[in-house]
Amino acid sequence: MTRDRRTRSAIAAIARGERHMAETDNADSATSGEAADGHGPVLSVLNAVDRALDWLERIVVAGSVLAMALLMSLHVVSNLLSTGLTEIEAYPGLGWLTHVNAMIPSGIPGTYEVTEMLIVVMTFVGVGYAARCARHISMSAIYDQLSGGLRKALLVVISLGTAALMFYFAFKSSEYVMTLYDRGRTSAALGIPYWTVNMALPIGFSLAGIQYVLTTIRNLVSDDIYRSFTEKETYSDVPLDDSGRPAAGDQSNG
Repeated sequence: MTRDRRTRSAIAAIARGERHMAETDNADSATSGEAADGHGPVLSVLNAVDRALDWLERIVVAGSVLAMALLMSLHVVSNLLSTGLTEIEAYPGLGWLTHVNAMIPSGIPGTYEVTEMLIVVMTFVGVGYAARCARHISMSAIYDQLSGGLRKALLVVISLGTAALMFYFAFKSSEYVMTLYDRGRTSAALGIPYWTVNMALPIGFSLAGIQYVLTTIRNLVSDDIYRSFTEKETYSDVPLDDSGRPAAGDQSNG
């Protein structure tokens, strides 16, 4: 009995793999199929826009992470090195280390300020990147109960509403940036104008809004359901036996 259940589970797993391969092939050929339906020029332009935004978001987010990691590493190393030299330069014959220690800064001034600014940039530009990859948080209790046209219609409404909200946030954050600019506020250690850093807010919200608009257009011109412009919606199916019921092997191994 256990062997039969394992066999059915293996067959179900193979079927899931075949369905996944078929879905991948369909996703690869989606653009060409939609071109035949007359949407080719529209999707070509939108694909170019999406790729440009992808390049921009990746450069900004990855650059912020690398810059923050490098800056913090240099700060810690220089601080430890300066502290170590201070402790050993008092030993006889090592007085010359005083001159070396004088050339090594005890940490990098403004490190924490720059780190906080990079976190702001990375966070808000990353909003658009998360939306483009469909990795944002979603409340899908009602959405998961629907299927077919109703699910797509609800996704279009959600995308339009979220896009409007993102553009509203971009507008309000741009007002905040203008307020910072008028007041001339700067950071304490380095004197960096705060408005330059907070420009990441309207830019990030605008990028997210554009992604939701692209998602809406993609769903309107495509037969399939897309959670973002490039991410087709797929759900892992529950393994079924020959009768169409959940495989018993996944519920019990006895």
